[in-house]
Amino acid sequence: MANKLYVGGLSYSTTEDGLQSAFAQAGSVVSVIIIKDKFSGQPKGFGFVEMASDDEAQKAIEMWNDKELDGRTLRVNVARPMEERPPRRDNYSRGPRNNSFGDRNRY
Repeated sequence: MANKLYVGGLSYSTTEDGLQSAFAQAGSVVSVIIIKDKFSGQPKGFGFVEMASDDEAQKAIEMWNDKELDGRTLRVNVARPMEERPPRRDNYSRGPRNNSFGDRNRY
């Protein structure tokens, strides 16, 4: 088992300090991060908590999974490693596109 936990179902009012103090009841907390939208800065409703040991991580799962924090029911489980994703294709990486007049070679 790993000691990094995924915590889902967070209230938008939950802070990293509040999450850390809640999980500190299960043992030593190494780090806490709440994921936020990069444009608005608003929390996305999930985060990660890293515990000092696997035993403390298991205790935190038992203590907080399907329990309420700040009015929301949490989902807590072992975090999976981030998977490799294909490169993003956004408007800036596609190159010149058709303009509204259908002229493909204008650029």
